[in-house]
Amino acid sequence: MEHPEYADVVETALAKLDLDAKARLLAGQDLWSLPALPEIGLGSLVMSDGPVGVRGASWDPGDPSLVLPSPTALAATWDPDLARRAGQVLAQEARRKGVHVLLAPTINLHRSPRGGRHFESYSEDPLLTARIGAAYVAGVQDGGVGATVKHFVANDAETDRFTVDNRVGARALRELYLAPFEQIIADARPWLLMSAYNSVNGSTMTENRDLQIGVLRQEWGYDGVVVSDWLAARDTVRAITGGLDVAMPGPTTVFGPRLAAAVRDGRVAESVVDDAVRHVLLLAARVGLLAGAEPAVPTSRLPAPLDTETIAREIATGSMVLVRNTDQILPLDPAALSRVALIGRAARDARILGGGSATVYPARVISPLDGLRAALPDGVALTYAMGADPDNELDVPRDGFTLRTVLRDADGDILADAPLPFGRVRWMSTDLPGGADFDALDSVEITGTYTPHESGTHHFGVSGPGPFRLVVAGAVLLPGTEPQPGGDVLNAVLGNRYTAGGAAELEAGRPVEISLTNLRPKGDFGLIRGVAFALGHRAPDRDDDALIAEAVAAATGADTAVVVVATTERVESEGFDRASLRLPGRQDDLVAAVAAANPRTVVVVNAGAPVEMPWRADVAAVLLTWFPGQEGGAALADVLLGAAEPGGRLPTTWPEHLADAPVSEVTPTDGVLAYDEGPFVGYRAWQRAGTEPAFPFGYGLGYTTWEYEDIEVAGDTVHVRIRNTGIRSGREVVQVYVAPADSSADAPDRPERQLAGFATVTAGPGASVEASITIAERAFQIWDEGANAWATIPGGYRVEVGHSVTDLAMTTRVEVAGH
Repeated sequence: MEHPEYADVVETALAKLDLDAKARLLAGQDLWSLPALPEIGLGSLVMSDGPVGVRGASWDPGDPSLVLPSPTALAATWDPDLARRAGQVLAQEARRKGVHVLLAPTINLHRSPRGGRHFESYSEDPLLTARIGAAYVAGVQDGGVGATVKHFVANDAETDRFTVDNRVGARALRELYLAPFEQIIADARPWLLMSAYNSVNGSTMTENRDLQIGVLRQEWGYDGVVVSDWLAARDTVRAITGGLDVAMPGPTTVFGPRLAAAVRDGRVAESVVDDAVRHVLLLAARVGLLAGAEPAVPTSRLPAPLDTETIAREIATGSMVLVRNTDQILPLDPAALSRVALIGRAARDARILGGGSATVYPARVISPLDGLRAALPDGVALTYAMGADPDNELDVPRDGFTLRTVLRDADGDILADAPLPFGRVRWMSTDLPGGADFDALDSVEITGTYTPHESGTHHFGVSGPGPFRLVVAGAVLLPGTEPQPGGDVLNAVLGNRYTAGGAAELEAGRPVEISLTNLRPKGDFGLIRGVAFALGHRAPDRDDDALIAEAVAAATGADTAVVVVATTERVESEGFDRASLRLPGRQDDLVAAVAAANPRTVVVVNAGAPVEMPWRADVAAVLLTWFPGQEGGAALADVLLGAAEPGGRLPTTWPEHLADAPVSEVTPTDGVLAYDEGPFVGYRAWQRAGTEPAFPFGYGLGYTTWEYEDIEVAGDTVHVRIRNTGIRSGREVVQVYVAPADSSADAPDRPERQLAGFATVTAGPGASVEASITIAERAFQIWDEGANAWATIPGGYRVEVGHSVTDLAMTTRVEVAGH
């Protein structure tokens, strides 16, 4: 046990519990919490989704959250110190919201660029993932809040994620997919780990005894809680004996009364339940919820409060990756500008985070338009044009809508009446507005007014199960007689799919009444009961050709044209994988047209994962901003105008075309997804295929230049001296790769080279700086499937340092002895 001082208090508490109390403690009491047990002085433990913000125990837009940049952005900083501060500021947010456990970080790998949750994971490389993830975990737990590494394991795609059996060879499993979990557990000692939905090699992960007990507990010595992904636990006996401690959510799970019954009828030994309870009680002690136990981080040792907006902005600037900068067009010189054209829907309506369960609601958002308006000097004209709209689908109504929800029983009596910040409802059965009785609930109405900004045909629709009655400006668009095709609670919760309801001719500036009544609002997904549905709206269609022409007119004659392109929640979100890497709508046409009109076109790519950029050779600069969080617009202005350097480097390879990616398959065949590529994913697979991507792993440009002057290896440490040869201060990510120098017929099949360490350094113009980087021992090892153990491969190795996996400035050789 990491804190042996907890052993006595845990055993004392355990001894006071009867079987029913123990079984109850291992089951969620609702969507986000475990029950309190006053008889032992145990408080209720509250969990919350992350990883970019702390939502709290309900989906309440009235309780805003800090929104940090996406995990891909955090990994693009290659800066564990910054990742630790990200964790610390989220722990600060968790304490503010009464949350004890943050359900983050996601450390699954970027196996395929099509992965729907690609933006929520860090990298294609296990070492980079582990270093950033361990720092994030340490930061969260610095603040006395439990971090949850997830999803254990090989949960790398969304297609059929509840049922897919991922078949992974032992070597790939160890060298790639288990490796980040192993290192984070060793380095940061996370207090929780989440077991995934999928199966691995025939066993669903919540029941996978070989991995959850054999590897996790016995081999790695993990002493924290193993919690199920929500609804992942299927079988009482197989889950508890397979190493699962907590089944979420409640109130009905495979544990609780079902677990107590399994003990009483002899199917489960009570000692197995006791082990799981010990893990939960240890967690409670660590977070300060168990009487008689001082929390792992007493109030006196909490980190000093951090400025949330400053941290969000620092991560955003440090994560932006400059992948093209012809003639050093960036940074722009504000003193030399007279007119700037800013183009793109996402420049005005910023996409700051990915869709799905990790969604949180910020108190403010700085869009690129806001950021540039504030940063440009007086006298510089900023012209905005939308260009082609990337999203012609229904979306959650916000701007112009004033809404509330009215809950009624079967007699039509009002149970609750509450304001609604925008047109989406997400309630558990236990947290209806005003404490309304879920059993008495018969209908829910979203009602209010809409004041359009544009005249024309406005489109409306719904998400979720119905039937619905929809009335806009007195016209009945849905009669309330039929359920909606394809409507379900999961889609309503994740917020990705809408069904058209009808259209209404509206006049700009003239308010109209709107009412959407769900006549059968109560639903379930698995064992979750609640209410989840949404109103959808789309403004009048505008001709893309006309919009592009407006953008070209704005760009013509401007000193610089900045085009912001983006994915949408319909193409990049939790719940489904991407069918392609193309930007939605006619954004590619927009970029091509603007670039033809203005040779000083800068394209900002607002996406959490790789996208195809067929125009990249035709524009002056390309800047990747990922999902940059609530301060993204201010950070973008800092980078464009040179107040900050684009400090990011690619944490994953960007293909030219999806068809070029060596590993891309995410769709199971007969329920099975075979990881036939073995240990060759990401840059390892690109090297093996002998093809070149658009931009390689580790790539990124700065605003200065660097010369690598010296390399020396002493023991397991590489010492690298580099010099800033530019005219301004800068930041470099020094990357160390190890490559087998000798080959023989009986040598194992290994990557051409692999990341073995890295460090970030800064220096002023003309100054030199030294980085000392420890080489990971695993760089010289493989998993020997015959011996079921790690094996060091002796021989000569090249130790290579440089800017990216394909741009290596210096090399030296080391000899490694076997053992």
